[in-house]
Amino acid sequence: MIVEAATRLDPAFQPHDILVVTQKVVSKIEGRVVRLCDVTPSLAFLGMAAYLDKDPRLVELILGEARRIVRMDRGLILTETRHGFICANAGVDQSNLLGEESASLLPLDPDGSAKAIRNRIRALCGADVAILISDTFGPPMARRAD
Repeated sequence: MIVEAATRLDPAFQPHDILVVTQKVVSKIEGRVVRLCDVTPSLAFLGMAAYLDKDPRLVELILGEARRIVRMDRGLILTETRHGFICANAGVDQSNLLGEESASLLPLDPDGSAKAIRNRIRALCGADVAILISDTFGPPMARRAD
């Protein structure tokens, strides 16, 4: 799809181009979107979900994706992901999906995903391009002014 869209440009890709692909696109392509109705929250996380005023199914997904919890406050869980990223909710996100009954998870191997995209573009277009997989990871928690 990327190559198809890029062919509308002239030329589509040139050597040394840098292509930025959003994490959400990669997650969707790699099947890292989960329907919440398919998630059964464990009893251990029900109290935490109530404290955070969060859907227990989301808490289950978040903690399943997290290497560790850095901090919890005001409905957010600040985590370190298995990739080493520090971000809110382990990157589990419900934005830009059809319906709020789904959540996207970060790609398991973003470096591998970028390499696969790069190799496919090289095979289809002959251009050697750099691939960046990006996400906003906005400020996860504002500092409280107590």
